[in-house]
Amino acid sequence: MIRRAKAGDLNRVNDLLHQVLEVHADGRPDIFIHGTKKYTDIEILDIFGDDNTPVFVYTDLAGVVQGYAFCKFEETKGVTNLHDMLTLYIDDICVDEKCRGQHIATELYEHVVKFAKESGCYRITLNVWETNPTARKFYEAMGMKPLKTTMETIL
Repeated sequence: MIRRAKAGDLNRVNDLLHQVLEVHADGRPDIFIHGTKKYTDIEILDIFGDDNTPVFVYTDLAGVVQGYAFCKFEETKGVTNLHDMLTLYIDDICVDEKCRGQHIATELYEHVVKFAKESGCYRITLNVWETNPTARKFYEAMGMKPLKTTMETIL
C-alpha cells in the first residue's frame, strides 16, 4: 500500500535515510559524511506535515514502511524568460535494501506520477548522482530523460 507519511513512520524513514546516505557517502566521501542522514527528526516531521513537500511511503501487509518518495512542489511564475510551470521535484526515492527487486520503487514512482498529474504539474524532475548508475538506469526505465548536467572541478 502507498500512502502519505505520518509521524509514526519516522523510525523506518530514518532507517532508509541512513541507507541512502551510505550509498552517497560510498560514492562521494568528499561530500557526504558516513553515519549521518539528510534531515533531523524535527525537519522530517515538518516535511511530513507540509502539503508542499508530500512524502509517500510504501508499506507491506503488516504496515511496515519498505520504501519512500520525498517530493517537493516547485513553481515557476512570473519569470520573464520562463513559462509559468508547476513541477513536482522528487527529492529522494529509497527502497529498503532487503526489499529491492520487488518493484516497490516502480510502484512509488508511478504513484508520484499519478499524484503529479492530479496536482496539475507539467513535469517531474529529480537529481541523480553519477556514482549511482543503478538509480540512473531505474529512472531511465521509468521514461525520464536528462534535463541538464551539473559539472564540477575539484580544486
